[in-house]
Amino acid sequence: MERTTVYLTERQKRALERTARAEGRSEAELIREGVDLVTGRLRAAEVRLPLFESGLPDLASRVDEELDGFGE
Repeated sequence: MERTTVYLTERQKRALERTARAEGRSEAELIREGVDLVTGRLRAAEVRLPLFESGLPDLASRVDEELDGFGE
């Protein structure tokens, strides 16, 4: 792990201390979890597939028909 410095408001620091005490976890562990949550949301947003118009509005209802014979 790498050491870093984080600046928190007084309110954030008190909340972090309370939460760490209540959950029996370290402040550092909670901060790492928070970073993982934020960066995970960003990663999830990056990998979303684009939406596009297929031109076939009933394709989903005809999926079995469209895939009939596929892979034979």
